[in-house]
Amino acid sequence: MGYTIAEKIIKSHLVSGEMTPGADIGLKIDQTLTQDATGTMAYLEFEAMGIPRVKTERSVAYIDHNTLQTGFENADDHRFIQSVAKKHGIYFSRPGNGICHQIHLERFSKPGKTLIGSDSHTPTCGGIGMLAIGAGGMDVAVAMGGGEYHINMPKMTRINLTGRLRPYVSAKDVILEVLRIMSVKGGVGKIIEYGGEGVKTLTVPERATITNMGAELGATTSIFPADEVARQFLKAQGREEDFTELYPDGDAHYDEIIDIDLSSLKPAAAMPHSPDNVKPVSDIGPIKIDQVLIGSCTNSSLTDMLKVAEILKGRTVHPDVSLGIAPGSKQVFNMLADCGALSVLIASGARILECACGPCIGMGQSPNSGGISLRTFNRNFEGRSGTQDAGIYLVSPETAAASAIAGVLTDPTTLGGELKISVPAKFTINDNMIDPPAPESEADKIEILRGPNIKPFPQSKPLDDMTQGRAVLKTGDNITTDHIMPAGAKILPYRSNIPYLSKFCFGSVDPDFSDRCKEAGGGFIIGGANYGQGSSREHAALVPLYLGIKAVIVKSFARIHKANLINAGILPLTFENEADYDGISLNDELVLSDVKNGIKSGSIILHNKTTGKDINLAADLTDRQKDMMLAGGLLNYTKKNS
Repeated sequence: MGYTIAEKIIKSHLVSGEMTPGADIGLKIDQTLTQDATGTMAYLEFEAMGIPRVKTERSVAYIDHNTLQTGFENADDHRFIQSVAKKHGIYFSRPGNGICHQIHLERFSKPGKTLIGSDSHTPTCGGIGMLAIGAGGMDVAVAMGGGEYHINMPKMTRINLTGRLRPYVSAKDVILEVLRIMSVKGGVGKIIEYGGEGVKTLTVPERATITNMGAELGATTSIFPADEVARQFLKAQGREEDFTELYPDGDAHYDEIIDIDLSSLKPAAAMPHSPDNVKPVSDIGPIKIDQVLIGSCTNSSLTDMLKVAEILKGRTVHPDVSLGIAPGSKQVFNMLADCGALSVLIASGARILECACGPCIGMGQSPNSGGISLRTFNRNFEGRSGTQDAGIYLVSPETAAASAIAGVLTDPTTLGGELKISVPAKFTINDNMIDPPAPESEADKIEILRGPNIKPFPQSKPLDDMTQGRAVLKTGDNITTDHIMPAGAKILPYRSNIPYLSKFCFGSVDPDFSDRCKEAGGGFIIGGANYGQGSSREHAALVPLYLGIKAVIVKSFARIHKANLINAGILPLTFENEADYDGISLNDELVLSDVKNGIKSGSIILHNKTTGKDINLAADLTDRQKDMMLAGGLLNYTKKNS
């Protein structure tokens, strides 16, 4: 039996384990990326390992999240990351150079290589045939030090694309259709691989839009073939030598196959407050809108921006709408200026934002109270925009531009005709905002610059054999990392200051959570299904660790967050019988006994002292994860085994 594209890359990078679905495998990592909201902590962890130089083929530190500087905190973090990068062999992308995923796709992506990044949308580079996976900062730090990256061997899902997209229907509508079919939980434990004749009709930026939002499926990653389209993209970037052809074998086995006819798709929108709450724009109707934002790592390519400019040409943004546009990289920004499209955007009344994540991460441009905002972003979780009662709709650039003119949600196919844009065969290449590291011979001379806001990360310790405490929080299903550890302009500057950050943990779910933890000396979190979906931010584990959380007990976990809990030394447990979730209430006194043997056997009994009942819990851990838990997390485990 042959191999899928992903299996071929896994096989060539396999260091440990067997390629059996569900089995623990360790992979050699070729490239890593970090961004500044997660990077400071990742580099503190890398420093703690005592390794002087990264051992990857290419590691890049990007500044793209915390670019709003209302105090010294963000600037100090940037300076710290820049000095660490220079000293330890990491390339540094300066503020203003653009969004990590857009730049990495343009300048560093290579078909057939492995990439992990401390950002959940790292699978963007799957659009060119990389095995690109989002991970926690600790996992990235270990990979930079030459260690294996461990995952459970995923199942393989193939999505067959046939036909061709009709005018004004875009790649965003493709991934919204996949989300409609599979849901935000449907990709857990899977790699999504795209194939079929329809693939040939999609450019690399369009493919990257699709793989980017595979993160919203909960998938390990998503990937496209490395074909002639990919080769031409690399050639346009002046990197044709980086191309390697990559297709699945004809007899490759897939655990699941989904067929999508591109020609049947309509412009769609994900309605509040979930990326899988998808309906055709025409079915939703012409609702009044207040704001439109175009950009993010999902839809900020030159292709996206040229389509928007073509729709806006000669038109003016509706007076009731605020339109903001953020190009994804300096390259895109330069080329928009050179071809005149930037002038079109400005003339329409659009507000041109910095080449950064910006409003996608809640860093500015929050909508008005109760406002309706259309965004070409990847997430529309409640409150993520910075306005708790706003209604956020995820749409394509075409839908966003048409709606900005009309003042209401508008199906762009009603504009008639077709969008005719011209993407140059050669892109403008100027990497002057990417600083290479210092030569290894000069590394000892470089001082690491630390600001007063940068605090040590919390240290975990080996688990006690008996763990007890109160149920300090009980949540429902689909809790996101935005719920656990919110982003936004008021909070993000403190990502390197865990003690201060802890004040905001679960703030939108239960404002008393942090104080309750401190009063109780920690305890247990009880949750529903798909707990921890969304971002890769390890702060959603490190802050609960700081607050004394000993275990998180839920119906099911999202992949990255579960890994982050294990890395932090917090025990992730699931109900063997989901109905037992109803048997625990807030502030119940809970006891876990014989914990060490329970971790080894995979089954632990929870005694609820308040009700007198016992509940069976599963500790679904690989052998390596069991050793990590017993050691007190990944850092302790790595030091012990180095």
